[in-house]
Amino acid sequence: MIVGDVLPTQTYPLTRADLVAYAAASGDPNPIHHDEDVARSVGLPGVIAHGMLTMALVGRAVATWTDGAEVIELGCKFTNPVVVPAEGAVEIVVAGTVKSLGDSLATIALEVTCGGQKVLGMPKAVVRA
Repeated sequence: MIVGDVLPTQTYPLTRADLVAYAAASGDPNPIHHDEDVARSVGLPGVIAHGMLTMALVGRAVATWTDGAEVIELGCKFTNPVVVPAEGAVEIVVAGTVKSLGDSLATIALEVTCGGQKVLGMPKAVVRA
């Protein structure tokens, strides 16, 4: 890895079944993640993915790029929901660029999109290089 490297884009499909499985595993049964009527009743455009599930996919991309290096920091702001349709899947697309290297750490600036729209603000990862 060198500063300026553009890392290979990683794409992850998400289905409603994935949301139900994540809800069970995480202990987050909030119906906005599986019930269309409830999601719309609270002003959402539809059923949305858990923010931490989206971040887990970002973590998977970082692990892929760095061959499982130790993650020191992984952070973002949740800026737009990932709306998951009743049928089929949406794709979470994770892109990264190596921003800095030093003190055995690499900082990766990330861009995370769904349907061409950024879903995370200021996402970045710091890994032990």
